[in-house]
Amino acid sequence: MRTSLDAAALTGIAGRLSEVDAHRAARYPGDSGGRQPVHTCYVPADVVTDDLPVQWGAAALATLEEHGPGPLAFAEVLGLPPALAEPVHEKLVAKLATEPVEDLRIDFEDGYGFQPDTVEDEDAVHCAGLAGALDVPWVGIRFKSFEHFERGIRTLDLFLTHLTVVPDGLTLTFPKVTDVEQVTVLCELLGLLEDRLGLPPGRLRFEIQIETTQSVVDSTGRFAIPRFIEAGQGRVSALHFGTYDYTAACGLAAGEQHLAHAACDFARHVMQVSAAGTGVRLSDGSTNILPIGDRDTVHEAWREHFRLTLRSLKHGFYQGWDLHPAQLVTRYAANYAFYLGNAETDAQRLRAYVAKADAGVLDEPATAQALAMSMRRAVDCGALSAADVTRLCGLSTAELDALVRREAL
Repeated sequence: MRTSLDAAALTGIAGRLSEVDAHRAARYPGDSGGRQPVHTCYVPADVVTDDLPVQWGAAALATLEEHGPGPLAFAEVLGLPPALAEPVHEKLVAKLATEPVEDLRIDFEDGYGFQPDTVEDEDAVHCAGLAGALDVPWVGIRFKSFEHFERGIRTLDLFLTHLTVVPDGLTLTFPKVTDVEQVTVLCELLGLLEDRLGLPPGRLRFEIQIETTQSVVDSTGRFAIPRFIEAGQGRVSALHFGTYDYTAACGLAAGEQHLAHAACDFARHVMQVSAAGTGVRLSDGSTNILPIGDRDTVHEAWREHFRLTLRSLKHGFYQGWDLHPAQLVTRYAANYAFYLGNAETDAQRLRAYVAKADAGVLDEPATAQALAMSMRRAVDCGALSAADVTRLCGLSTAELDALVRREAL
């Protein structure tokens, strides 16, 4: 067949595009796979104990029993559909009894405040000794921001130096970032620590808290997060939104400082677009309305936390902060209600996609990827078992993972 473009003309252009493809693949490797925690529990360093997860689980179960006894009563508090009352309650009780805390952040920043240097030194060493003993999948510290550079880095150094075992799920939280140079400096310091402590290069990773206006839009008017991720040289594991510092920086009145505010939505959308495809995960922030007090007060706080957690899940933020044991109740209830409520429909669509069957919805590979990812997240958090997934959509965990990677089954 006669064409108008010869091979010589196309070769040079194709070479230029291959460079673009290589850069994109390096910059946007996609999700790294594996489980993501549904929350991060922030606990001040001076109150952390080796049995803290057990304490939080017991406290959450006690609050559930006192203020939402039984599936129907609890479902009524949150407005759950009757069909979800039994399964959500059953899975919730089991989770609180076996793995109440998925990710624990030992806080040396806002939750800890300013202590004498000798006290913070002792707490850093003490918490390093606890880190390996805490029965949680992820654990780490939030050190002070670079506004207090020497104190923050000393605490980080003491904690890492005195770890008897480096946990697989070790996570460091970098708060109040305002400039890309701060990310560069932290990476240099982590490299030095790895060298001094005999750790493999790149072993120490960190999450950046997006809680300043400068971490969203920099002084030149550009989005700041892409440059943060690039400066992180593969060390940035996640972006965590800071509700109250960010809304205060925007000048919002105290009564308007909440996760559902449009200002927070803007910041989260910037986080989402900036991190998409990079493998850097997202976490929403917290609500300071705690389930403490009489039954009406607890119920109101539960409903607010449940509503905000569901809202985050619907917006694609699958992780958030919890500040009190009683918030675990609605953290898991919201996750289970979200995934169980969608499971049947998602499974039907996956079945139709895999079978290439005619159905009311024509799904593309991108949607099949999202459906498979949702199923995988449901298994990770305990809403579904692998056997449930196979029963619902006829796919194994390996086949789900293949769809997530857009591979042919």
